[in-house]
Amino acid sequence: MKKVYLCSLFLFLLISLSSNAQVPGSPIDVQHYSFAIHLNDKNDIIEGKADITVKFLQKANSFHLDLVKQKATGKGMLVSSITEKGNPVQFRQISDTLNIIASAREGSMHTYRVTYHGVPADGLIISTNKFGHRTFFGDNWPNRAHNWLPCVDNIADKATVDFTVTAPARYQVVSNGLKVGETTLPGNLKQTKWKESAPLPTKVMVIGVADFAVDHTGDVNKIPVYTYVFPENKAVGFSGYAVAKEILSYYMGKVGPYAYEKLANVQSKTIFGGMENASCIFYFENSVGDKGIEELMAHEIAHQWFGDAASEKSFAHLWLSEGFATYMTNVYLENKYGADILKQRLEKDRKDVFEFEKQRLTPVVDTAVKDNYMQLLNANSYQKGGWVLHMLRRKMGDELFWKGIRAYYEIYDGGNANTADLQNVMQNTYGQSLDQFFKQWLRTPGHPELHIYLSYNNAKKSFTINIEQKQSNLYEFTLDCSVDGQIHKIEVKDKKTHIEIPGNGDFKQVVFDPNVNLLGEFDMSEDE
Repeated sequence: MKKVYLCSLFLFLLISLSSNAQVPGSPIDVQHYSFAIHLNDKNDIIEGKADITVKFLQKANSFHLDLVKQKATGKGMLVSSITEKGNPVQFRQISDTLNIIASAREGSMHTYRVTYHGVPADGLIISTNKFGHRTFFGDNWPNRAHNWLPCVDNIADKATVDFTVTAPARYQVVSNGLKVGETTLPGNLKQTKWKESAPLPTKVMVIGVADFAVDHTGDVNKIPVYTYVFPENKAVGFSGYAVAKEILSYYMGKVGPYAYEKLANVQSKTIFGGMENASCIFYFENSVGDKGIEELMAHEIAHQWFGDAASEKSFAHLWLSEGFATYMTNVYLENKYGADILKQRLEKDRKDVFEFEKQRLTPVVDTAVKDNYMQLLNANSYQKGGWVLHMLRRKMGDELFWKGIRAYYEIYDGGNANTADLQNVMQNTYGQSLDQFFKQWLRTPGHPELHIYLSYNNAKKSFTINIEQKQSNLYEFTLDCSVDGQIHKIEVKDKKTHIEIPGNGDFKQVVFDPNVNLLGEFDMSEDE
């Protein structure tokens, strides 16, 4: 999402097994959701039937789903019945929890039908677009799906999904996966069915229902790419969104196969600048014609690999989604427009990180946030996460870095990972420990703050560099120093570092970190 504004066999098996994350403490693992949603133009009430197939991970007499109960305001969902194979099942709906009283043995599979209705308090945005036309858009991130869908609203539980939407016939419906049916019904209604065969977290399961102009932009390696925009924005929207094909092609070549059966880019009413719904990305409604559309689309399309297909196990590791999307955007733009663009973006991102740290000093892997995950949409998760990947790329070198990234994606595609999982893959590829790197950049707040003293020795025709780390937690890193265009690499790990650089005594220019490869602050002075 974008804010507005070569393994040993043992290690490979260990990593692969860890990818199938489950919700801690839950007795079930959802295998599939089948949602049937009825929409109308008279009011904002939705009528739903959800067939939910679960696998019991242990013997249980009950389990729960997440669903916001109807409140005094009139908003929320009211469950009228739950059945299994047509037989009634007991349940209790309390606050945001739907308790289902049903006995099951370990390993057994059951499908329950939940029938419900109500006005969504959130999650499904029912409103009008800027042209005054009624629209319906799912907007589930981070855990808002249970405002309109009975589900396990946790990023660690992924399942396949299909949506069957019945709505007034004038609307087009877009959703995850492929459209597998569209039927005209009596009463000027239309039923549209979409089916997604790849497992998804609920944060990216959506529908979009509106009067759309639709364009098949073309195919990329047999993946169809579509544009959905409001008819009034048809010409500009079709043109602007068409860059998606180029972006998709680049990422497929750089990272690995695209996980889904189509890519739809949709003008929408999302509360975010962009929302990376799997195979069905929603962009804010003023994105059409926006000068930053290529950057925005590069970010959201990158999420199809990182965040959607390979998802974090918990939001404490959100940087595995947002940091990756931030850096993949930078890399895409670097490839298209040159290395200077990458430097410029890294410099801006670095400033954003330092400004954020003045407001809230916390590690990138932020375990302190327990409920309000929106506060994790910050420069740590985005810009610093992206910077960490850039520094890791420079440390490992391009060949090993991208080999590691491709291995990480291949292992965790369809599953979940945390920061330790990424570290295991990358250091196994690198052949050296990355403990210190991951600890200092991701689990420690702050950044290197350096004072650099320069001392010239005319007699020796050389100068001395003394580097002092001013922050309390010492970092280990390589600092590039350019002396009249020649790069010297200085290894820094202690409180104070001393190095002498020989020369002819005629030094004209000394520049530290000339290629923007260190997330650090510098101040310099010359000894008299």
